[in-house]
Amino acid sequence: MTLVLTVVLVALIFEYINGFHDTANSIATVVSTKVLTPRLAIILAAVTNLAGAFLGTAVAKTISSGLVDAAFVTTETIICALLGGIIWNLITWWFGLPSSSSHALVGGLTGATLATASGNWSVLIWSKAPEAGKAWYEGGGLLYKVVLPMITSPLAGLLLGFLVMSFLYLLISTLNHVFGILKPHMVSWLFGKLQILSAGFMGVSHGSNDAQKTMGIIALALLAATKSGDLSQIPDWLGFLRIESLGAKSDQIPMWIKIACALTMAAGTAAGGWRIIKTLGHKLVKLQPVHGFAAETTAATVIFTAGHFGMPVSTTHAITTSIMGVGTAKRFNAIKWGVVQRILWAWVLTIPVTALLGYFLFKLFGTPVA
Repeated sequence: MTLVLTVVLVALIFEYINGFHDTANSIATVVSTKVLTPRLAIILAAVTNLAGAFLGTAVAKTISSGLVDAAFVTTETIICALLGGIIWNLITWWFGLPSSSSHALVGGLTGATLATASGNWSVLIWSKAPEAGKAWYEGGGLLYKVVLPMITSPLAGLLLGFLVMSFLYLLISTLNHVFGILKPHMVSWLFGKLQILSAGFMGVSHGSNDAQKTMGIIALALLAATKSGDLSQIPDWLGFLRIESLGAKSDQIPMWIKIACALTMAAGTAAGGWRIIKTLGHKLVKLQPVHGFAAETTAATVIFTAGHFGMPVSTTHAITTSIMGVGTAKRFNAIKWGVVQRILWAWVLTIPVTALLGYFLFKLFGTPVA
Protein backbone atom coordinates (compact mmCIF):
# COMPACT_ATOMS: atom_id res chain seq x y z
CA MET A 1 0.00 0.00 0.00
CA THR A 2 2.79 2.42 0.94
CA LEU A 3 4.62 1.61 -2.29
CA VAL A 4 1.50 2.27 -4.36
CA LEU A 5 0.95 5.67 -2.74
CA THR A 6 4.64 6.41 -3.36
CA VAL A 7 4.08 5.72 -7.06
CA VAL A 8 1.20 8.21 -7.18
CA LEU A 9 3.24 10.81 -5.31
CA VAL A 10 6.31 10.40 -7.56
CA ALA A 11 4.07 10.54 -10.64
CA LEU A 12 2.56 13.83 -9.47
CA ILE A 13 6.06 15.18 -8.74
CA PHE A 14 6.96 14.30 -12.34
CA GLU A 15 3.83 16.10 -13.51
CA TYR A 16 4.70 19.17 -11.46
CA ILE A 17 8.24 19.27 -12.90
CA ASN A 18 6.77 18.68 -16.34
CA GLY A 19 4.60 21.74 -15.76
CA PHE A 20 7.44 24.15 -15.01
CA HIS A 21 9.86 22.41 -17.39
CA ASP A 22 7.46 22.77 -20.31
CA THR A 23 5.95 26.13 -19.38
CA ALA A 24 8.31 27.64 -21.95
CA ASN A 25 6.53 25.68 -24.67
CA SER A 26 3.36 27.62 -24.04
CA ILE A 27 4.62 31.09 -23.24
CA ALA A 28 8.21 31.64 -24.43
CA THR A 29 7.13 33.38 -27.62
CA VAL A 30 4.39 35.51 -26.06
CA VAL A 31 6.86 36.69 -23.39
CA SER A 32 9.73 37.37 -25.80
CA THR A 33 7.49 39.45 -28.08
CA LYS A 34 6.39 41.44 -25.01
CA VAL A 35 2.71 40.84 -25.78
CA LEU A 36 2.20 39.65 -22.20
CA THR A 37 4.23 40.12 -19.05
CA PRO A 38 5.78 36.92 -17.66
CA ARG A 39 3.26 36.85 -14.80
CA LEU A 40 0.22 37.18 -17.08
CA ALA A 41 1.68 34.67 -19.52
CA ILE A 42 2.13 32.09 -16.75
CA ILE A 43 -1.47 32.62 -15.59
CA LEU A 44 -2.68 32.11 -19.16
CA ALA A 45 -0.57 28.97 -19.54
CA ALA A 46 -1.72 27.52 -16.20
CA VAL A 47 -5.42 28.04 -16.99
CA THR A 48 -5.20 26.69 -20.55
CA ASN A 49 -3.04 23.72 -19.50
CA LEU A 50 -5.68 22.88 -16.90
CA ALA A 51 -8.48 23.07 -19.49
CA GLY A 52 -6.55 21.02 -22.05
CA ALA A 53 -5.91 18.20 -19.59
CA PHE A 54 -9.59 17.24 -19.69
CA LEU A 55 -9.83 16.99 -23.48
CA GLY A 56 -9.82 13.26 -24.16
CA THR A 57 -7.58 10.46 -22.87
CA ALA A 58 -6.17 8.85 -26.02
CA VAL A 59 -2.58 9.67 -25.05
CA ALA A 60 -3.14 8.31 -21.52
CA LYS A 61 -4.41 5.07 -23.02
CA THR A 62 -1.26 4.77 -25.14
CA ILE A 63 1.02 5.21 -22.13
CA SER A 64 -0.98 2.84 -19.93
CA SER A 65 -1.38 -0.05 -22.36
CA GLY A 66 0.26 0.58 -25.72
CA LEU A 67 4.05 0.66 -25.21
CA VAL A 68 5.10 -2.12 -22.84
CA ASP A 69 3.69 -5.44 -21.62
CA ALA A 70 1.70 -4.53 -18.50
CA ALA A 71 2.38 -8.00 -17.05
CA PHE A 72 5.97 -6.89 -16.44
CA VAL A 73 5.12 -3.54 -14.91
CA THR A 74 5.21 -3.33 -11.12
CA THR A 75 4.99 -0.39 -8.77
CA GLU A 76 8.80 -0.49 -8.53
CA THR A 77 8.99 -0.32 -12.34
CA ILE A 78 6.87 2.83 -12.41
CA ILE A 79 8.86 4.53 -9.65
CA CYS A 80 12.17 3.86 -11.44
CA ALA A 81 10.72 5.03 -14.77
CA LEU A 82 9.48 8.27 -13.25
CA LEU A 83 12.74 8.91 -11.38
CA GLY A 84 14.67 8.48 -14.63
CA GLY A 85 12.44 11.07 -16.30
CA ILE A 86 12.63 13.44 -13.33
CA ILE A 87 16.45 13.32 -13.22
CA TRP A 88 16.76 14.07 -16.93
CA ASN A 89 14.16 16.86 -16.82
CA LEU A 90 16.00 18.58 -13.97
CA ILE A 91 19.37 18.26 -15.74
CA THR A 92 18.07 19.76 -19.00
CA TRP A 93 16.13 22.46 -17.11
CA TRP A 94 19.30 23.45 -15.26
CA PHE A 95 21.16 23.93 -18.55
CA GLY A 96 18.18 25.69 -20.15
CA LEU A 97 17.68 23.00 -22.80
CA PRO A 98 14.10 22.46 -24.03
CA SER A 99 14.13 18.64 -24.02
CA SER A 100 11.07 16.40 -24.19
CA SER A 101 9.33 15.35 -20.98
CA SER A 102 7.26 12.97 -23.12
CA HIS A 103 10.28 11.10 -24.38
CA ALA A 104 11.87 11.20 -20.92
CA LEU A 105 8.85 9.33 -19.57
CA VAL A 106 8.76 6.87 -22.47
CA GLY A 107 12.48 6.20 -22.16
CA GLY A 108 12.28 5.69 -18.41
CA LEU A 109 9.29 3.35 -18.80
CA THR A 110 10.91 1.18 -21.47
CA GLY A 111 14.21 0.92 -19.61
CA ALA A 112 12.63 0.08 -16.25
CA THR A 113 10.26 -2.47 -17.83
CA LEU A 114 13.16 -4.12 -19.64
CA ALA A 115 15.00 -4.44 -16.32
CA THR A 116 11.85 -5.83 -14.67
CA ALA A 117 11.73 -8.54 -17.35
CA SER A 118 15.44 -9.34 -16.83
CA GLY A 119 16.43 -8.06 -20.25
CA ASN A 120 13.63 -9.76 -22.22
CA TRP A 121 13.18 -7.39 -25.16
CA SER A 122 9.83 -8.91 -26.12
CA VAL A 123 8.17 -6.91 -23.31
CA LEU A 124 8.55 -3.78 -25.43
CA ILE A 125 5.62 -3.45 -27.82
CA TRP A 126 7.30 -2.26 -31.01
CA SER A 127 4.18 -2.37 -33.15
CA LYS A 128 0.56 -3.31 -32.74
CA ALA A 129 -1.92 -3.65 -35.60
CA PRO A 130 -4.65 -1.01 -35.70
CA GLU A 131 -8.22 -1.90 -34.81
CA ALA A 132 -10.50 -3.06 -37.60
CA GLY A 133 -11.39 -0.24 -39.93
CA LYS A 134 -8.54 1.97 -38.74
CA ALA A 135 -5.67 3.29 -40.89
CA TRP A 136 -2.13 1.90 -40.54
CA TYR A 137 -0.91 5.01 -38.72
CA GLU A 138 -3.52 4.39 -36.02
CA GLY A 139 -1.71 1.26 -34.91
CA GLY A 140 -0.10 1.01 -31.50
CA GLY A 141 3.32 0.33 -30.10
CA LEU A 142 6.58 2.23 -29.89
CA LEU A 143 6.94 2.40 -33.68
CA TYR A 144 3.62 4.07 -34.44
CA LYS A 145 3.15 6.06 -31.25
CA VAL A 146 6.70 7.18 -30.42
CA VAL A 147 9.32 6.65 -33.15
CA LEU A 148 7.37 7.87 -36.19
CA PRO A 149 5.84 10.89 -34.38
CA MET A 150 9.30 11.71 -32.97
CA ILE A 151 10.46 12.19 -36.57
CA THR A 152 7.34 13.56 -38.23
CA SER A 153 6.19 16.10 -35.61
CA PRO A 154 9.42 18.18 -35.67
CA LEU A 155 9.47 18.04 -39.47
CA ALA A 156 5.83 19.10 -39.58
CA GLY A 157 6.57 21.97 -37.19
CA LEU A 158 9.52 23.11 -39.30
CA LEU A 159 7.69 22.90 -42.63
CA LEU A 160 4.35 24.31 -41.46
CA GLY A 161 6.07 27.09 -39.53
CA PHE A 162 7.90 28.10 -42.71
CA LEU A 163 4.71 27.91 -44.82
CA VAL A 164 2.49 29.77 -42.34
CA MET A 165 5.05 32.55 -41.91
CA SER A 166 5.63 32.80 -45.67
CA PHE A 167 1.87 33.06 -46.20
CA LEU A 168 1.59 35.81 -43.57
CA TYR A 169 4.47 37.74 -45.15
CA LEU A 170 2.71 37.53 -48.54
CA LEU A 171 -0.66 38.51 -47.07
CA ILE A 172 0.73 41.49 -45.15
CA SER A 173 2.76 42.65 -48.15
CA THR A 174 -0.26 42.40 -50.47
CA LEU A 175 -2.61 44.24 -48.11
CA ASN A 176 -0.02 46.94 -47.58
CA HIS A 177 0.93 47.56 -51.20
CA VAL A 178 -2.46 47.05 -52.84
CA PHE A 179 -4.79 48.54 -50.24
CA GLY A 180 -2.38 50.65 -48.23
CA ILE A 181 -3.32 49.02 -44.93
CA LEU A 182 -1.44 46.95 -42.33
CA LYS A 183 1.54 49.22 -41.85
CA PRO A 184 4.31 47.85 -39.57
CA HIS A 185 2.86 49.35 -36.37
CA MET A 186 -0.59 47.98 -37.25
CA VAL A 187 0.89 44.53 -37.90
CA SER A 188 2.49 44.50 -34.45
CA TRP A 189 -0.73 45.65 -32.79
CA LEU A 190 -2.97 43.18 -34.62
CA PHE A 191 -0.77 40.13 -34.14
CA GLY A 192 -0.10 41.14 -30.56
CA LYS A 193 -3.82 40.63 -29.94
CA LEU A 194 -3.96 37.45 -32.04
CA GLN A 195 -0.95 36.04 -30.24
CA ILE A 196 -2.88 35.92 -26.98
CA LEU A 197 -5.29 33.53 -28.72
CA SER A 198 -2.49 31.46 -30.25
CA ALA A 199 -0.72 31.23 -26.87
CA GLY A 200 -3.98 30.03 -25.33
CA PHE A 201 -4.35 27.44 -28.11
CA MET A 202 -0.78 26.32 -27.42
CA GLY A 203 -1.53 25.94 -23.71
CA VAL A 204 -4.67 23.88 -24.34
CA SER A 205 -2.88 21.56 -26.78
CA HIS A 206 0.02 21.16 -24.34
CA GLY A 207 -2.33 20.21 -21.52
CA SER A 208 -4.27 17.82 -23.77
CA ASN A 209 -1.08 15.88 -24.56
CA ASP A 210 1.32 16.21 -21.64
CA ALA A 211 -1.02 15.89 -18.65
CA GLN A 212 -2.37 12.67 -20.11
CA LYS A 213 1.03 10.98 -19.99
CA THR A 214 1.04 11.03 -16.21
CA MET A 215 -2.62 9.99 -16.15
CA GLY A 216 -1.56 6.93 -18.12
CA ILE A 217 1.38 6.11 -15.88
CA ILE A 218 -0.71 6.36 -12.68
CA ALA A 219 -3.45 4.20 -14.22
CA LEU A 220 -0.83 1.64 -15.27
CA ALA A 221 0.66 1.56 -11.76
CA LEU A 222 -2.73 1.11 -10.06
CA LEU A 223 -3.74 -1.57 -12.56
CA ALA A 224 -0.51 -3.47 -11.82
CA ALA A 225 -1.00 -3.08 -8.05
CA THR A 226 -4.61 -4.28 -8.27
CA LYS A 227 -3.68 -7.37 -10.28
CA SER A 228 -0.78 -8.23 -7.97
CA GLY A 229 -3.01 -8.04 -4.90
CA ASP A 230 -1.13 -5.10 -3.35
CA LEU A 231 -4.44 -3.26 -2.93
CA SER A 232 -6.51 -6.19 -1.69
CA GLN A 233 -6.33 -5.14 1.97
CA ILE A 234 -6.99 -1.42 1.62
CA PRO A 235 -10.03 0.02 3.46
CA ASP A 236 -13.24 0.64 1.56
CA TRP A 237 -12.80 4.40 1.53
CA LEU A 238 -9.62 3.94 -0.54
CA GLY A 239 -11.35 1.60 -2.96
CA PHE A 240 -11.07 4.20 -5.72
CA LEU A 241 -7.38 3.26 -6.01
CA ARG A 242 -8.26 -0.16 -7.42
CA ILE A 243 -8.34 -0.41 -11.22
CA GLU A 244 -9.43 -3.82 -12.43
CA SER A 245 -9.19 -2.99 -16.12
CA LEU A 246 -8.74 0.01 -18.37
CA GLY A 247 -11.14 -1.56 -20.84
CA ALA A 248 -11.17 -1.22 -24.57
CA LYS A 249 -11.99 2.47 -24.57
CA SER A 250 -9.67 5.32 -23.71
CA ASP A 251 -12.28 7.14 -21.64
CA GLN A 252 -11.98 4.73 -18.71
CA ILE A 253 -9.16 6.59 -16.96
CA PRO A 254 -10.77 7.41 -13.56
CA MET A 255 -11.87 11.01 -13.13
CA TRP A 256 -9.88 11.52 -9.92
CA ILE A 257 -6.65 10.76 -11.84
CA LYS A 258 -7.57 13.32 -14.51
CA ILE A 259 -8.29 16.00 -11.90
CA ALA A 260 -5.13 15.31 -9.88
CA CYS A 261 -2.88 15.45 -12.95
CA ALA A 262 -4.56 18.52 -14.40
CA LEU A 263 -4.25 20.51 -11.17
CA THR A 264 -0.65 19.39 -10.57
CA MET A 265 0.44 20.37 -14.08
CA ALA A 266 -1.27 23.74 -13.70
CA ALA A 267 0.56 24.31 -10.41
CA GLY A 268 3.87 23.41 -12.02
CA THR A 269 3.14 25.69 -14.93
CA ALA A 270 2.48 28.53 -12.52
CA ALA A 271 5.95 28.03 -11.04
CA GLY A 272 7.50 28.96 -14.38
CA GLY A 273 10.58 27.71 -16.18
CA TRP A 274 12.64 30.80 -16.84
CA ARG A 275 15.85 29.09 -18.00
CA ILE A 276 14.10 27.36 -20.91
CA ILE A 277 11.95 30.41 -21.67
CA LYS A 278 15.17 32.36 -22.16
CA THR A 279 16.53 29.78 -24.62
CA LEU A 280 13.37 29.48 -26.73
CA GLY A 281 12.20 33.08 -26.56
CA HIS A 282 15.47 34.98 -26.84
CA LYS A 283 18.43 32.82 -27.82
CA LEU A 284 16.99 30.90 -30.78
CA VAL A 285 15.71 33.74 -32.98
CA LYS A 286 14.50 37.34 -32.49
CA LEU A 287 10.70 37.26 -32.55
CA GLN A 288 7.99 39.82 -33.28
CA PRO A 289 4.28 39.23 -32.51
CA VAL A 290 3.57 37.99 -36.04
CA HIS A 291 6.34 35.38 -35.70
CA GLY A 292 5.08 34.30 -32.28
CA PHE A 293 1.54 33.92 -33.63
CA ALA A 294 2.75 31.78 -36.54
CA ALA A 295 4.96 29.57 -34.35
CA GLU A 296 2.34 28.99 -31.65
CA THR A 297 -0.47 28.29 -34.10
CA THR A 298 1.71 25.82 -36.01
CA ALA A 299 2.96 23.97 -32.94
CA ALA A 300 -0.47 23.80 -31.30
CA THR A 301 -1.98 22.34 -34.48
CA VAL A 302 0.71 19.66 -34.70
CA ILE A 303 0.32 18.70 -31.01
CA PHE A 304 -3.47 18.68 -31.09
CA THR A 305 -3.52 16.47 -34.19
CA ALA A 306 -1.07 14.02 -32.64
CA GLY A 307 -3.06 13.90 -29.41
CA HIS A 308 -6.19 12.98 -31.37
CA PHE A 309 -4.43 9.82 -32.54
CA GLY A 310 -3.06 9.01 -29.08
CA MET A 311 0.52 9.93 -29.95
CA PRO A 312 2.53 11.24 -26.96
CA VAL A 313 4.55 13.70 -29.01
CA SER A 314 6.99 16.23 -27.68
CA THR A 315 5.52 19.68 -27.17
CA THR A 316 9.11 20.89 -26.98
CA HIS A 317 10.02 19.50 -30.39
CA ALA A 318 6.91 20.96 -32.00
CA ILE A 319 7.30 24.53 -30.72
CA THR A 320 11.07 24.62 -31.19
CA THR A 321 10.95 23.48 -34.81
CA SER A 322 7.99 25.79 -35.45
CA ILE A 323 10.08 28.72 -34.21
CA MET A 324 12.91 27.50 -36.46
CA GLY A 325 10.56 27.30 -39.46
CA VAL A 326 9.24 30.79 -38.79
CA GLY A 327 12.78 32.12 -38.37
CA THR A 328 13.90 30.48 -41.61
CA ALA A 329 11.04 32.18 -43.48
CA LYS A 330 12.34 35.45 -42.08
CA ARG A 331 15.84 34.65 -43.36
CA PHE A 332 17.99 31.56 -43.08
CA ASN A 333 20.71 33.13 -40.95
CA ALA A 334 18.13 34.53 -38.50
CA ILE A 335 18.38 31.21 -36.65
CA LYS A 336 21.23 30.84 -34.16
CA TRP A 337 22.35 27.43 -35.31
CA GLY A 338 24.77 26.95 -32.42
CA VAL A 339 21.81 26.96 -30.03
CA VAL A 340 19.95 24.58 -32.35
CA GLN A 341 22.85 22.13 -32.17
CA ARG A 342 22.72 22.05 -28.35
CA ILE A 343 18.96 21.48 -28.45
CA LEU A 344 19.27 18.65 -30.98
CA TRP A 345 21.81 16.85 -28.80
CA ALA A 346 19.36 16.98 -25.89
CA TRP A 347 16.65 15.54 -28.15
CA VAL A 348 18.81 12.68 -29.43
CA LEU A 349 20.00 11.73 -25.94
CA THR A 350 16.67 11.92 -24.09
CA ILE A 351 15.24 8.43 -24.73
CA PRO A 352 18.57 6.52 -24.49
CA VAL A 353 19.67 8.32 -21.31
CA THR A 354 16.31 7.99 -19.52
CA ALA A 355 16.02 4.35 -20.61
CA LEU A 356 19.43 3.66 -19.07
CA LEU A 357 18.49 5.59 -15.93
CA GLY A 358 15.25 3.62 -15.58
CA TYR A 359 17.06 0.34 -16.26
CA PHE A 360 19.86 0.84 -13.75
CA LEU A 361 17.62 2.35 -11.08
CA PHE A 362 15.49 -0.78 -11.22
CA LYS A 363 18.55 -3.01 -11.13
CA LEU A 364 19.62 -1.22 -7.97
CA PHE A 365 16.30 -1.08 -6.15
CA GLY A 366 13.76 -3.33 -7.90
CA THR A 367 12.81 -7.01 -7.88
CA PRO A 368 12.59 -8.61 -11.37
CA VAL A 369 9.43 -10.44 -12.44
CA ALA A 370 10.19 -14.11 -13.04
